[in-house]
Amino acid sequence: MAYWQIKNVALRGVTGTVPNHSVPTEEFPFFTKEEAETFNSTVGIKSRYIAPEGICASDLCQDAAERLLAGLGWEKESIDVLLFTSVTGDYKTPPTSAILQHRMGLPPTTFVLDIPMGCCGCIYSFTVAGNLLTSGTAKRALLLVGDTTMRMGSPKDKSRGPLFGDSGTAMALEYDPEAADIHIDFNTMGSGYKALMTPHGGYRHPVTPESFKYEDFGNGIIRTPKDALINGMDVFSFAITKPPISVKKMMEQLGLDKDKDVDFFLIHQANKLIVDRLVKKLKLPTEKVPYNLQEFGNLGGASILMLMVSEIAEELSSKPLTLVCSAFGLGLTWGTMVLRTKPMTVLPLNKI
Repeated sequence: MAYWQIKNVALRGVTGTVPNHSVPTEEFPFFTKEEAETFNSTVGIKSRYIAPEGICASDLCQDAAERLLAGLGWEKESIDVLLFTSVTGDYKTPPTSAILQHRMGLPPTTFVLDIPMGCCGCIYSFTVAGNLLTSGTAKRALLLVGDTTMRMGSPKDKSRGPLFGDSGTAMALEYDPEAADIHIDFNTMGSGYKALMTPHGGYRHPVTPESFKYEDFGNGIIRTPKDALINGMDVFSFAITKPPISVKKMMEQLGLDKDKDVDFFLIHQANKLIVDRLVKKLKLPTEKVPYNLQEFGNLGGASILMLMVSEIAEELSSKPLTLVCSAFGLGLTWGTMVLRTKPMTVLPLNKI
C-alpha cells in the first residue's frame, strides 16, 4: 500500500463543465428499444454529454477553471501549479497543461504537468498537487480533470460506447496550515493493463493501415485496433474486489465509523452494477452514496469531482464534511482518499 498523509492543503472550490449536447441511450443505433431499456435499468446510464468535433477536454476544463478563478476572486498571477489530468489531451506532444498555461494567461512561473491516469486521475492529482503545496513553497494549485473519452472508442462498440460521457472539471487547492490532513492510499496491478487499453497508436504498436480495419468480436462488439477497449468481466471482477479492500483498510486506519463519521462516500461512477456491488460489500448507508451516472455516464477521472458539483454542492458550500472517495481504472490502479473539508465555493455546472 502506497500511503500519503498530506498536510497544510485546503480545498477552496470546485466546478464542472459539460458539452451542450446530451444523448439518451435510445439514440444509439446498435440498441433495440428493449436493449436500451435493459441497459438503462441495469447499467443505470440513461444519458451522457458528448462533445462535438472541435471541442476538446482542455476546452471544457478551461471553461471550468476560468469560472472558478472568477468565483474565488483569485488573480491568475497567484497560481503556482496547474495540473491537467486526462487521457484525451490536445496532442501527443506538447503537454496540454503547457498549452492551458498560455491560453489562460497564467504566469510563466507556473508548474505544469499532464497526468494521463484515467479513472484514478482525480486522486492522482490530489496526491501530486498536495505534495507540491504541503511545504508552503507553492501556495495555490488548479486541478483540471476531464476527458472526451467518447472519441476514443468505436462508434460500433456496444460494450463501450454507451458507458462514457465527456466533461471538464476544476478544483482549487491552497496552502493552509490550519487545514485538516488529506489521507490517500494507492495501489497498482500492472499485470492487468490489458483490461482497459488502446492497442494501437502508441510507440509499442504505431498506427498502420491495419489499425483502421474493423473486426467483429460478436455480441455487438465491433472495433478497430486503434479504438479503446474494455474487457468487461475482467474490469468488473477487479472493481468489486480490490477497491473495497482499500476503502476498508483506510477507514480502519483512521478509525472512521461509516455511520457516524462519514458524510458521503464518493465512488467512481463506472456503472450502476459496480457501484451497487461496492455499496453492498462495504455495507455503506445508501443515503450517503450519491449517484450521477444516470445523467453523465462514466466521466473517468472527473467522476468524483462531478459528484461534488452535481450532488453535494449545497453541503460542500455550507458546512464541514468528511468524504471518503474511491476510484479505480486504467493500469490497473485503485485508490482511496479521505477529505475533511470546510465550506468552499461550489459553482453550478455549466454547459458550452
